[in-house]
Amino acid sequence: MRIFSLQNQRRPVRQIVIVGLITLLCLAYVFAGERPCEWTGVKKIIAIGDLHGDYHHFIEILRGVHLVDDELHWKGGEIHFVQTGDILDRGPDAKKIFDLIRKMENEADEAGGMVHMLIGNHEEMNVTGIALNYPGYVVVEQFLSFLPEKFKKNKEEEFKKEFDKRNINSTNPDMSYEEELYKYWDALSKKNKKAQHEYVQNFNDEYGKWIIEHNAVIKINDTVFAHGGISKKYCKEKIEDINKQLRYELEAFRIALKRSQSLRFQPRIVYDQNGPLWYRGLAENHDDGFQDEIDYILNNLGAKKMVIAHTPQMGSRVASEEYMTRYNRKIWIIDTGISDAYGGFLSALIIEDGNFKIWPSGGENDNN
Repeated sequence: MRIFSLQNQRRPVRQIVIVGLITLLCLAYVFAGERPCEWTGVKKIIAIGDLHGDYHHFIEILRGVHLVDDELHWKGGEIHFVQTGDILDRGPDAKKIFDLIRKMENEADEAGGMVHMLIGNHEEMNVTGIALNYPGYVVVEQFLSFLPEKFKKNKEEEFKKEFDKRNINSTNPDMSYEEELYKYWDALSKKNKKAQHEYVQNFNDEYGKWIIEHNAVIKINDTVFAHGGISKKYCKEKIEDINKQLRYELEAFRIALKRSQSLRFQPRIVYDQNGPLWYRGLAENHDDGFQDEIDYILNNLGAKKMVIAHTPQMGSRVASEEYMTRYNRKIWIIDTGISDAYGGFLSALIIEDGNFKIWPSGGENDNN
């Protein structure tokens, strides 16, 4: 799926007008409502990493850290809850997670708390439509959950007629109707351009616009939170400006896809491997000499610590500091492979009165 093109030739007047309108729409969207991205005086924060469609493990963690009750209503009071992105892909139930987070946002706000759902690279890839290009990312269940109901119904009616025709004289078909239907949808998700188009458009109409309203980077007290992390390239920029630029770029993608047009500019943050959604250097670099760069990044951000995800830390079946911290506990990596797609190693990070605790295994140890 082609996402953007750069053209140096003279554009027709009509095309220039359309591009200009898209730009104005994106700017209007970005600046219509300023979204805060920094908070101070927060007593307790709970952060959870990549979920990748694992709704059941998500609610198990939420209950374990007492953010929700048995009926999944907010019980966290004034706690700030941070989910660091990558709710989508590899697992089946991203839609359920989004719907629960939407509900939690409203209930937490009423209780004086706050829910921060950050944008991860998999949210970005679904908004821009490229997740479907990567085998194993958009599983059949996720594909179906974001398709328009009318489109699904029509396709299943077509399939049933064909299935009945093939098996009318067979008393023992090779596969059951459900098995063949699953295989049919799997093929459509991988190869059928019309079905893929319906997926992207409906996803963006129902969830993409809401996702884009969120931040990619936030700072609470003296700790920065981002999906991939802030590299040296971005550390001198204001957090507010990073978020605005990303929202502008993603909204431009969303509008262009809705109009079946190519993006007419080179995005600066989307897909940047050193950008806040993709950067892995803070998680993968083990060189002691990198400490100076960490200090430089944090000093520029006015922070003491950074919490990131994106790069699974699965060296142990139990969440522990050994695998989740770097550089004198200045960097905390909370992607422990929560989804069954990565092994199902549940964890959360609890920050209370400046003390960092790991749930469940490290909850008893404070680390200042």
